[in-house]
Amino acid sequence: MDAKLKVPLPRKAKVKLWTDVSYHDMEEIDKLQSIPELESALCRVFASEDVPEPRRGILLELYVQTLLFCRRSGFTKEQTSALLSIIRSIHEVNTETLDDNTEQCLEYCKDLLLCHSVRRPPFSVALFSGDRVTSCLEYIYSNYMRHSKLYKYTFIPQLKLDLSFTYPGMPEEEEEEEGEDPTQDSSVPVPDDEAVMENEAGEVEPEKLPETKEASPPEAEGAAQSQAVNQSDSPCSKSELKEMIEKEVGQQMALLSAQLEKRMKEMASGINVTLEQLSSGKQKK
Repeated sequence: MDAKLKVPLPRKAKVKLWTDVSYHDMEEIDKLQSIPELESALCRVFASEDVPEPRRGILLELYVQTLLFCRRSGFTKEQTSALLSIIRSIHEVNTETLDDNTEQCLEYCKDLLLCHSVRRPPFSVALFSGDRVTSCLEYIYSNYMRHSKLYKYTFIPQLKLDLSFTYPGMPEEEEEEEGEDPTQDSSVPVPDDEAVMENEAGEVEPEKLPETKEASPPEAEGAAQSQAVNQSDSPCSKSELKEMIEKEVGQQMALLSAQLEKRMKEMASGINVTLEQLSSGKQKK
């Protein structure tokens, strides 16, 4: 994906009354009963037309379920509008980074609910009573925070690590042209066995081959050493070295990936235990 992740910034809780859903929107939504009609209205209100599937369907289901919860709980238009915007704000914080920011989302959720339960204009409004703040908190825990990692996985572009190696001194592999015989070199003429040449007198005589000179023992020894060095630096030996390095790096990457996956599972289980403790504590109160 070409989408770029934003750098997570500290969020300050603000009043969300009529931020996304206006009073006129709530009047129109209250007239609707069927799920498709509610999805169409909320898609228009939250401008979700440009969100690709399946993300758009997941968001609309989240908003519709929140709206139905507000209706079951007897929330007013103001309370419903505020809770929908709170859900949207928590989702934005959760999906703006790949890091595990569950604690940050929980703190931001508490600050938002507190901002709508205490009368201190213009910083907060007394929109929710104590009982309704508790019910909203339990609803957000059960329906969003427990599945926050799934939302993060779905809405955040996934990053993949791709390793490539270059080895200095290795010749680049050139593709052979089609139809060309690699065993023959067209630039070197092949002499005929019966090749002849004509001298100044016009007589024809066989072509003479260049004389070869035997190398002296020191020269022969130096040539043998040079040939051994060239063989040691041949592309074949470098190719074997390349395969060994890639195999070792692949094993180390697989080990690191397994350790990372194990660590993520441990963190997820720890977060689930914390959420269950918080939920049980709220129920006892």
